[in-house]
Formats: sequence, structure tokens, C-alpha cells
Amino acid sequence: MSLAAFFDQIPPLRLRDRLAQLLGASDDGIIEYHYTDAVRLAGHSCPTVAGAWLTARAGLAALYPDEVPERGGISVFLPDAEDEGVTGVIGQVLTLVTGAAAANGFHGLGGDHRRCGLLHYNAAGVVGVRLRRDDTGDTVEVQYNPRVVPGDPEQMTLMGGVLHGTADAEQARRFGALWQDRVRRILLDHADDSSVIRVRRIGMPA
Repeated sequence: MSLAAFFDQIPPLRLRDRLAQLLGASDDGIIEYHYTDAVRLAGHSCPTVAGAWLTARAGLAALYPDEVPERGGISVFLPDAEDEGVTGVIGQVLTLVTGAAAANGFHGLGGDHRRCGLLHYNAAGVVGVRLRRDDTGDTVEVQYNPRVVPGDPEQMTLMGGVLHGTADAEQARRFGALWQDRVRRILLDHADDSSVIRVRRIGMPA
């Protein structure tokens, strides 16, 4: 699998996972997650996967400004059902990074390290994605707006032929290149753009 070259330019997310340390997967519990991990999980790279990645990045930075985020110590809340739209994809990427899982997650070891029940769908009152530190209760809500970074108009022209199987090999290649160019701009040019990724602390003015 040959991945897009710009993936290597996206900074990794560094977390501490005490379960990984306890079970010997990592000597110090520190694990770096890369955007390529999210791509491998989803099987593709798109604005949704990019947005879930940036949502995790922004939320963790806000919750752990001066320390390494604690994987498995974060609850995640999504406003929609797991099978609605792209919600399931977003949830999978957030599980990868934060460790928060739905009912199918790890049930814990010795009363600790539980991951199941930390990812909540159909969460009332949530706009975007809500992340909560379970040790302190600090909570942030992250909203992602990919419309700020539109695709190339040529991409839309090519999409019809690609979806209907009438595009030739060069047109299909061009479509993929333009698709990933938008993802690149979202992840590299707009990662800290508040019009794309907006973070607010719950209980504070918007």
C-alpha cells in the first residue's frame, strides 16, 4: 500500500497508555499515533477522517495543555447514531486515538483500564464532538467545518465519471490526486484555523 507522501508531514499524536505499559506493549506507556494509522483503520483518507484526526488533536491539546494525554482516560460523546452518516467513521478514529470505546470495547483488568462505555453515541446536547477528562471532569466541545476548505471544481466534474465507472485511468488518477489535495490542505494548512476547527470549554461562553 503506497500512501500519499504528505501523510508523513502530519505531526503524530503522542499519548500515554497505562494498559499498554502494564501489559508490556510499551516500556513507558508512550505511544505515538500517526495519521497513517487512521488511514489504515478507515481504509481511505477523506475530509471526514481528517476532521476526526484534527478533532482528536484539538481536543487533547485543550484538555492536556501541559502534559501527555492519558489514553483510556477520556470519554467521547457524539450527537448522532453510530450508523448515521459518517458518525461511525468518526467514532472509529476517535477510538483509535483516545481509547474510548462503545459497548464492544475492553472491559478492564482488575477493575481498572476499562475502555468500554467511554464512547457515547446519540449524546443529547452535543454539537460536534465532546471530550471529557475522566480524572478531572474538564470537558471541551470541538466543531469541525470542512466547507471552509472547498475542493477543486475539477474534482466535482470528474466525480460523476468516477462514480459511474465511465472515467478512464488518467481521469480516475486525477480525481484521487485532487481529493487528497483537499485533505492535505485541511490537515496541513488549516490544522490551527479556528474557522475549520473550533474548540470551546463546556460551561464557558462560546
